[in-house]
Amino acid sequence: LLVSVQVHGQGGVKFQNWAKTYGSSPELYFQPTSVEEIREILDMARQRDKRVKVVGGGHSPSDIACTDDFMIQMGKMNRVLKVDKEKQQVMVEGGIFLSDLNVELNKHGLALANLGAVSEVAAAGVIGTGTHNTGIKHGILPTQVVALTLLTASGEILECSESINADIFQAARLHLGCLGIVLTVTFQCVPQFHLHEVAFPSTLTEVLDHLEDHLKRSQYFRFLWFPHSENVSVIYQDPTNKPPSSSANWLWDYAVGYYLLEFLLWISTFVPSLVRWINRFFFWLLFSSRVENIAISYKIFNYECRFKQHVQDWAIPIEKTKEALLELKAALENNPKMVAHYPVEVRFARGDEIWLSPCFQRDSCYMNIIMYRPYGKNVPRLNYWLTYEGIMKKHGGRPHWAKAHSCTRKDFEKMYPAFPKFCSIREKLDPTGIFLNTYLEKVFY
Repeated sequence: LLVSVQVHGQGGVKFQNWAKTYGSSPELYFQPTSVEEIREILDMARQRDKRVKVVGGGHSPSDIACTDDFMIQMGKMNRVLKVDKEKQQVMVEGGIFLSDLNVELNKHGLALANLGAVSEVAAAGVIGTGTHNTGIKHGILPTQVVALTLLTASGEILECSESINADIFQAARLHLGCLGIVLTVTFQCVPQFHLHEVAFPSTLTEVLDHLEDHLKRSQYFRFLWFPHSENVSVIYQDPTNKPPSSSANWLWDYAVGYYLLEFLLWISTFVPSLVRWINRFFFWLLFSSRVENIAISYKIFNYECRFKQHVQDWAIPIEKTKEALLELKAALENNPKMVAHYPVEVRFARGDEIWLSPCFQRDSCYMNIIMYRPYGKNVPRLNYWLTYEGIMKKHGGRPHWAKAHSCTRKDFEKMYPAFPKFCSIREKLDPTGIFLNTYLEKVFY
């Protein structure tokens, strides 16, 4: 006997991403608790000729998750299904937030080898957009995925790994939400570890001239450049056996690094030339002395994104790092009207074989630029944005899928050797385009 599950979608829900830079009003909003319910939603969508968009934590600073049709939020499908201590692997439901997974893994003496800055994100979403951190020995987060299951548009469940459905696996490890609904993800973990973080001041010239040394010296090396200056904060993070400790002052960081910064940036919207001084002042205030922290790995990987912001983040071949950054610096110097908030965050990642990975077949440097929105006010950024995109494109860059960019299918065909392969799998798995939205139409049409 087939029991029909009655699923109820909510109307009138307004979806907004974390930075409140993008939003949409889905006709119906669902929070399913089972595969049967998801199948029902897909059936209903088919009958009413609606599209379906799955959303996780809603952190992406772009419209990749927006839809006016049906939206599925996977937050109720968030269990840890299996922990294999021998293989050090964990199988989870696609809706689990990494913030919960980190705590669960810790109980089993395990951890993820690398994490992005934010953990209020769902496992299926993290891999779907190619979340990354830094470390030249480490790939982007999808490289930690050893298997996943996909519910396709037709309601079929596909198991995917290196050995089963291998092609779909290389596509689905960075799926953009357009191949189906990711039900489970299996991550390769490592034994739980502590990280020792050291941040110290340097100059752009020093860091770029000795990039190789820095990359060798620290496993998770990144640096922050303060535009309109030579100032750099170098950040080393490395595994340690020392007990947790901290020399950071949270109150100070918050009072100054959050509230004062927001206020000063708001004032700078009336007097743009202040920005260069704000960048220098904050470097002197918060980044000019050596700071050390030791804590469990995920607490060091995660950090505060401060307040609402626009960001872009492209990956370029690692050997182009110096040239591209110096070009960005020169562009700002030659164009006094163009302002850039701090920091420009520079991170590194190992090449991989994932079809739509910005690091596909090459070690890469990610260069993240930011414009804050003090009290929600937009600061003019178009010139800076276009200048940056121009430099990134010129050096063979590929944009971070979750962040705002102006690329179209023509660009992606040039950037990604495996793009046609991805497209043919997408068309096979979702012939009617039920999982598409405006963002994805620009990518595929």
